[in-house]
Amino acid sequence: MFCYRNLRWYKGINYMKQYPRSEKYDKKWVSENWMGPNPLWLLEELCEHIDLKPGMKVLDMGCGKGITSVFLAKEFGVTVFANDLWISATDNLERFKKAGVADLVYPIHAEAHALPYAQGFFDAAISIDSYTYYGADEAYFPCTFSKLVKPGGQFGIVVPGLKKEFDKGYPDTLKELWEAEMFSFHSKNWWRHLWEKTGIVEIKACYDIEEPKKIWRPWAVWAKENLGFKDVEFLNADTFDDLSLIVMSATKKTA
Repeated sequence: MFCYRNLRWYKGINYMKQYPRSEKYDKKWVSENWMGPNPLWLLEELCEHIDLKPGMKVLDMGCGKGITSVFLAKEFGVTVFANDLWISATDNLERFKKAGVADLVYPIHAEAHALPYAQGFFDAAISIDSYTYYGADEAYFPCTFSKLVKPGGQFGIVVPGLKKEFDKGYPDTLKELWEAEMFSFHSKNWWRHLWEKTGIVEIKACYDIEEPKKIWRPWAVWAKENLGFKDVEFLNADTFDDLSLIVMSATKKTA
C-alpha cells in the first residue's frame, strides 16, 4: 500500500525551478504509476530539446503506465500513441480516461520490433527510460525506430547509462550489483555515435543530466520499500559517480 512517508524525499529538494511543469502533477499519482526514476522529470528535461506543437502525432515508446503520455497530451496538445509491451493497453486506457486525455492518447500493446505503424507516420518519437531494452541493438535505430518518423521529424530518448565506457562494461564499484541487462548501459558518446553513424539524423542534444542521483534516488527509495529492489544499494555503491542519466535528441534529415 502506498504510504505518504514515501514522499519524504520531496522535502528539502526543490525541483520546481528545474521541472515546473512536472510540479503540477499529483505526487501520489506519479509514484503510484512510475516504473523507474521520475519519468515526468526526465520527459520535461528532454522536452527542452524537442519542438512539440498541438496536432503533432507522437510515439511514446515504452510508455509504461502512461504518465509520460498524459504529460505530453496535457502540456503540448499532441496526439500520443502510448506503446508498451509490459502494461495492458486496456489498463492504460482507464488511466487516460481518468486523466481526461483519452481523446488525445491511444494505448497500444506491441513489442518494439513488431510495431503496427506505417513508415513516416509520426512527427516525433520519444522514449523515457526504456530505450536501453531494445535500442542498444545497432540495427534497431536504422531498421525500425528511424523509419517511424517522417523526414524533418524528431527523436528523443532519456536512458540510464555511464559517464564513460569501461573495458569490462561496468565500473568495479558496481561489480557485485551488476545485472545482465545493465550491459546496455553506455556513455553519451556511445549513444551519439550509434545514431550519428547511420547518417539518418542530425543530433541536436546529447548530454549527462547534472546530479542524476537526485532524480534516481527517490525512485530507488520507493522501490526498496515497496518492491524490495536494490536500487538504493546500487546508487550507494557508485562511489565514483560513474552512473548517468543521458538525454539525446535528433532531427531526421530530409535528404
